[in-house]
Amino acid sequence: MKLISGAERNRLFESFAHDAFHLELRDDYSVPNEAGPYKRWLQTGTADDSFMSPWTQLMRRVTDLGKTVRRVRVVTKPHSSYIQYEHATTGTNLEAGESIRWLPRHHLPSELTFPVNGNDWWLFDDRLLAVGHFDERGRVMGSELIETPETVAECVRVRDLLWSLAIPHREYKP
Repeated sequence: MKLISGAERNRLFESFAHDAFHLELRDDYSVPNEAGPYKRWLQTGTADDSFMSPWTQLMRRVTDLGKTVRRVRVVTKPHSSYIQYEHATTGTNLEAGESIRWLPRHHLPSELTFPVNGNDWWLFDDRLLAVGHFDERGRVMGSELIETPETVAECVRVRDLLWSLAIPHREYKP
């Protein structure tokens, strides 16, 4: 399996035409550039989202062109401290033009099986998947690109279902 880097995955945002969707299924992400801000938030309760600047600039460019960027975050209750931190910094994503919804894991339909082995994924224009892969410590290893029509169609189905069930950020109180 060939994995692309986060930078290579982010270049996909420059080329999609209409819609990018991210499914997040983890209750903790070990993202190195968040380590300091996350630790400060744990100590002070004050969110420093300055590390997000490259991402938010990219999102503003994309959404200013009329493209949509959406996320559903499936979360476990009680929330991990990381999910609480993520909720505290989500306003920055919204200001950059993203739409984010939350779905408590216990509200998932019992018959739902997640495609691509339950990994997180980005879906671009209902045709290309960038499936996230993580190591045993939870660190991002990279993304696998998949264009298989059956796999993409299953992710479109799951996206539509979860988007309809999830709670918009402004209404979700952890």
